[in-house]
Amino acid sequence: MVYEFKFPDVGEGIQEGILIKWLIKQGDKIKEHQDIAQIETDKAVADIPSPATGKILKLHFKEGDTVKVGNTIITIDDGKKELSTNLKDEKKSVAVVGELEEAKEVSKIKSIQQTVKSGEILATPKVRNLAKKLNIDINKIIGTGQEGRILDEDVLNSVKAQEIKKPEQRPQLIVKKKYDMFGYIEHVPFKGIRKTIANNMLKSLQNTAQVTSMDDIDITNLWNLKEKEKLEFEKKGIKLTLLPYIIKAVAEALKKHPYLNAALYEDDIVLKKYYNISIAIETEEGLLVPVIKGVDQKDLQQIAKELHDLAEKAKNRKLDLMDMKGGTFTITNYGSIGGTYGTPIINPGESAILGLGRAFDRLVLINNKPENRKILPVSLTFDHQVLDGAEAARFLQALKVLLEK
Repeated sequence: MVYEFKFPDVGEGIQEGILIKWLIKQGDKIKEHQDIAQIETDKAVADIPSPATGKILKLHFKEGDTVKVGNTIITIDDGKKELSTNLKDEKKSVAVVGELEEAKEVSKIKSIQQTVKSGEILATPKVRNLAKKLNIDINKIIGTGQEGRILDEDVLNSVKAQEIKKPEQRPQLIVKKKYDMFGYIEHVPFKGIRKTIANNMLKSLQNTAQVTSMDDIDITNLWNLKEKEKLEFEKKGIKLTLLPYIIKAVAEALKKHPYLNAALYEDDIVLKKYYNISIAIETEEGLLVPVIKGVDQKDLQQIAKELHDLAEKAKNRKLDLMDMKGGTFTITNYGSIGGTYGTPIINPGESAILGLGRAFDRLVLINNKPENRKILPVSLTFDHQVLDGAEAARFLQALKVLLEK
């Protein structure tokens, strides 16, 4: 049987993805459930498994292409001799993450199979010379022309399939270089993570009444505690920063002020009684926001380790969709690159986000004596539909007490 495997919906509301990397090439023999491609969707990279065991007859997209849900990704021959000519009587085969569809031109594909099995190579001298120049074994190419004839494009596709890329290498964006009336410009494709971020942020601003409140927190004692405990954590292979303390304190403050751990759904304000903290992480491809779940049930060591693991997965593009879902409140640490105050945008489905600035030293009078203190600037953006400024201020005060004391 020859099947066409279509790109499935791998997550809620997914419409398209970018083909990051082929894990197989045309002509390969693969097994059912073997990963065949990596496709970037909704801020995560999903491994797409093969729905069947067989031979790859054709790859329908190049690395870097945008693939829409329902597009045929690959054509597979499962090795069975007979093809049904009555498609209406055949049942569709369902894959792990999508579905297989029998090829429409059954008689044509059957002819191709027969040609390949007989060992006869149908190709013009021009095509043979092209394969020879490119050092491609024409006997291993599956032709897509009439009766299995090998075309120029089949040879060129075979060359592309044999190109080996490093695992971390990603296809470069195709930049269109142009000139306008004032000078040289470049057009960068607006897609992938950048487009997803833009859509989410625009949706957030359109559906919430966002207000930002700012404050300073004296974290001198906390800073000293972190420095003291850092060595103990390092002995266990865990890097300790201020962030795990802040995450833990945020969860405790949210328990006292539940409207910041909420979301507005139509005519209801939904107060969430679980505490899943989303952490914004900068990567080369854009901002990713994985979630540490059940923060109130975890200790500092668990939070620090999970934070490190999620950051590594984000930077290596190994986050899956579940790593990104379920957040109830977000923390973004723009201070790590030098910012002080900001107006962060709320993640859709939440009612608040906390921005952390860069900690700095300030001379403070304590009992009429000047002391050098470590100050953490914070910015809290909240949805004024869900809560008022007074409640936001109380949350900040609760957080301040937890971190200062």
